[in-house]
Amino acid sequence: MSEQPPAALESTLERLRQLAAAHLAAQRWSQAEETFQDLLSHNNNDEEALQGIAIVYDALNRYDDLLDVAQHMLEISPNSAAGLACKARALQKLERLSEATIANDQALLLDNALGLAWINRSGLQLLQQKFPEALRSAQRAVELAPDDPRSWANKGVALLNFGRLLEALDAFNQSLSHDADNLFSLQMKGEILCKLGRLQEAIPIIQHALTISPNNMTSLVQGVQAARALEMYALLTEYARQLTTLAPDNPFAWDNYVRGHRGQGQFEEANKALDRLLALDPSNVRSWTLKADTLYRLGRYREATAIAEKAMRIDQSYSPARRIHEKAVKLMYQRKERKDKK
Repeated sequence: MSEQPPAALESTLERLRQLAAAHLAAQRWSQAEETFQDLLSHNNNDEEALQGIAIVYDALNRYDDLLDVAQHMLEISPNSAAGLACKARALQKLERLSEATIANDQALLLDNALGLAWINRSGLQLLQQKFPEALRSAQRAVELAPDDPRSWANKGVALLNFGRLLEALDAFNQSLSHDADNLFSLQMKGEILCKLGRLQEAIPIIQHALTISPNNMTSLVQGVQAARALEMYALLTEYARQLTTLAPDNPFAWDNYVRGHRGQGQFEEANKALDRLLALDPSNVRSWTLKADTLYRLGRYREATAIAEKAMRIDQSYSPARRIHEKAVKLMYQRKERKDKK
C-alpha cells in the first residue's frame, strides 16, 4: 500500500479521532477499540489514542490489557500522570493494592488535579475501609470529574458507610445521570431504596439492572427480597427460579421459589420445590411445616399429618407444626367418617 501524502494522512487521522470520540461517547466499546487500534497502527506512540484505548479496556474490565497500555504510556513518557493513573487503576482492579497506591500517589504528585487519580484514591481508601478519607477524596473527584459516574459512585459508597442514606442515594442518582446503565450504581440504588422501605421504587431499578446483566446474583437476590416483601408472587417466582438455576444448592433460592408458588396458589409446584429444599436442609423445622401445610392445602391430609409429626420431632415447641398436625388429623378423620357412612 502506497503511503498517503502528509495532508491526506492528517485528514485520515483526524477523521479516525472524531470517529473514536463518537464511539467513546456512545459507549460503543468494540468499535472504539478498533478505531483506536487503527490510529495506533499509524503511530504506536500516539498518546491520545493510548489514553482512549485505556478508557475502553477499563470499561470492558480488561485490566491486564489496561496495565499493558499504561506501561506503554510510561515507556513513552515516564512522568505521565495519566499513565500512572491508568496503571494504578489496573493494579487496583487486579487486587495489587500496594502497587496501585504507589502508582496513584506518584500520579497525584505530578498532577494534583487529575480526576482519575482522585477516583482511584477514593476507591483504594474504600477498599481499605478508610471511610472519612474516602469521602474527602471522592468529593475531590466529583469536583474534578463531575461527569464521571465513578466519582459519584465512590462518594455514594462512602456516604453509605456513614449511614447517610439519602445523600448516598442522591450520589448514585448523579452517577446514573451520567451512565444510566452503570450496573454497580443501579445495584447500590436498589439496595438503598430497599433499606429505606421504598420497595415499589426499587423494583424498576432492579429490573433495569437485570436487563443489563440477566444472571447477576446480587440483582436477583435484591429482586427476590423486594418482590417477597411486596407480595408480588409471580415476580418472586421468576427471580427465585433464576436463582435456583444459577445456584441449585442454595436453600434461600428454593425457599423463595416455594413461597412464590404458594403465594399464587400453585401448591403442586410448591410441593415439588419443597422436596428439593428439604434435601438441601433436612433439619429445618419451618420447611417441614411448610411441606405439611402444602400437603394439607392439596387435601392430602394423611401425608400432611405424617410430615407435621416429623416437624414436631425436630422441634416439639414449634407451634405452627402442631397446629397443622391438629387440622390435618381432624380433616383426615372427617374424611374417614364420611367414607365409613357410605
